[in-house]
Amino acid sequence: MNWYRSFSFPGQTITLTGCRLAAGWFACSTSFAGAPLPAINPVPQPEVQLLAPGWGELDYTAPEPGSYQLPPLAFAADGVVLDSEGNPRHLHDLFEGHVVLLAFIYSSCSDINGCPLATSVMHSLFKTMQTDPLLRGKLRLLSLSFDPGRDTPNRLRLYENGVVGSETTDMWQFLTTASATELAPILKAYDQAVQPEFGPDGEQSGAFSHVLRVVLIDQHQRIRNIYSASFLHQDLVLSDVHTILLEEAQPTVSEIRINSSVSHLSGAGDFKRGYETQAYKTRSQSLETRKGKPADLLKLVNDPPLGLPAVPIPHENPLTTGKIELGRKLFFDRRLSLNNTFSCAMCHIPEQGFTSNEMSTAVGIEGRTVRRNSPTLFNVAYMERLFHDGRESTLEQQVWSPLLAHNEMGNLSIGTLLEKLKQLPDYKGQFEAVFARGPTMETLGRALASYERTLLAADSPFDRWFFGDRSVAVPKSTKRGFDLFSGKAGCAACHSIGNDFALFTDQNLHNTGIGYRQSMGNDESTRPVLVSPGTYLEVERSVIDAVGEPPPSDVGLYEVTQNPSDRWKYRTPTLRNIALTAPYMHNGSLATLTEVVDYYDQGGIPNENLSPLIHPLGLTETEKADLLAFLNSLTGSVIDLLVADAFAARIGDPGRNDPHWSHAVSENKQ
Repeated sequence: MNWYRSFSFPGQTITLTGCRLAAGWFACSTSFAGAPLPAINPVPQPEVQLLAPGWGELDYTAPEPGSYQLPPLAFAADGVVLDSEGNPRHLHDLFEGHVVLLAFIYSSCSDINGCPLATSVMHSLFKTMQTDPLLRGKLRLLSLSFDPGRDTPNRLRLYENGVVGSETTDMWQFLTTASATELAPILKAYDQAVQPEFGPDGEQSGAFSHVLRVVLIDQHQRIRNIYSASFLHQDLVLSDVHTILLEEAQPTVSEIRINSSVSHLSGAGDFKRGYETQAYKTRSQSLETRKGKPADLLKLVNDPPLGLPAVPIPHENPLTTGKIELGRKLFFDRRLSLNNTFSCAMCHIPEQGFTSNEMSTAVGIEGRTVRRNSPTLFNVAYMERLFHDGRESTLEQQVWSPLLAHNEMGNLSIGTLLEKLKQLPDYKGQFEAVFARGPTMETLGRALASYERTLLAADSPFDRWFFGDRSVAVPKSTKRGFDLFSGKAGCAACHSIGNDFALFTDQNLHNTGIGYRQSMGNDESTRPVLVSPGTYLEVERSVIDAVGEPPPSDVGLYEVTQNPSDRWKYRTPTLRNIALTAPYMHNGSLATLTEVVDYYDQGGIPNENLSPLIHPLGLTETEKADLLAFLNSLTGSVIDLLVADAFAARIGDPGRNDPHWSHAVSENKQ
């Protein structure tokens, strides 16, 4: 198939001639006409070069919208930009309420498979948007220059007029920044590498070396796909956009069912991502969204989601609906703490992955410090070792540790808590109905364990592809990430995957260097402290030490076994639903999955007990992105069902009819 295409930019016309399809790319001759843009020395192009698929017809049928999943990869960063009129704008304001295609370009780029390709594909989408009512008002195109020195607002206005015409439109906006300083954090946040090129005389040529990167962002400001030159094509982008728009037809909470691979109910109530930048704006969630609907959790256990095995249930504690409902009531009851203020759900927050996304380490009653991160309770039914140091083996026994810990729920003894429960009017007869006896150490543990055992979350896009044989369930990047996970990166050595199911844990404990680094301390004389959005103060270490609590000692499994070789060993966590359970590691010291991948890529922190499985990986940036795509594909389809069920639970607070403990004690003494 031979064809030619001609398109214009300010002062330039690029013509493609004699194009023919070859191995999925197009081999073409190119010619450039017209004067070069001011102060720009165009980079010479070869007479014949391979063109990316986006320049021609797609040689296969694009997938049907909604027939596949696009797991969120990360949250889209904010930043201050200038529009073509010179007005400062926040990226998040431009994103608001739209599916966004964001391309990083510069106006004088002459790499035909770089910025011109992105602009050509976006121009095709722009024309489609003008005639497609499903896209108009829902899709927004943004072209952001990474050459602010030359791409001033005036220059971009000329560029914009040459591409979309002189009529102002908000469907496609051309943006720049006030300076390279303003641009740098945006490029870093979106992993867009840009390097100026130099001529033989050592002077900058005006050209930039870069890899094309076009980002698809949904209405909730989450990155859903990243296109390179090999995959940027109008048909593929349109399928992805319509797939995202179909998600917005998700049922309300009252209609939640097991069908979504993107959780709409998960997230912190006061979203703090981006707080480290001056562009941060609060996006607190409304309490109206916390209306829930009870689920049949016993049915979920009897028929586990795809990718999980049968749930191991102790013969002495068979599951019943009554036990599950009683356990859920206890889980959300603040009166189980010493001062009636703290429940299990305040460390294991349902909409935050049954962990706490907002704190590195947990906080107990009265703000008491807990030295470790709250582990997720998703799929805890399968864990053979509980707590980060593996010190417990059953859920029935595990529950008593936080109930009695001074810095968690603070109860002074088993007996005082049980006596308290017996006197609460709303528990009257409930234990007897389920266990044929009242509250005891055993029945309380069995009830809470029964609820926790139902928190199963799988049937992820990965499961549908790997265990369900649905090849279109995940994109190619996820499949490449899985190959890395199982091969070069070596992740599967600890986060194991079976032939019929995957728990993503070897049920073992390992020294990865994180605990060692914490124990060795920090000898920095000052520490940056974030005091307001984008504002840090360098505070002397002596000041922090004077007002803060000394970091608690933590040597992991050694505290259980007293074996020196077990120092700094911690339990291998499951990776299922990992995108929802930040921050990571036993001490919450790594805030993002990107930091986790970078940490393991560097080979951990060397120490005498470092696991032999930990070593430098030598991953490229593309490989890291593929690995992240795989990790983000592990979010189960039942998350919102579990969260909606949790929202339906009654929060147990002291009531008018509850006994007043301090008065009761004083009256008994008299």
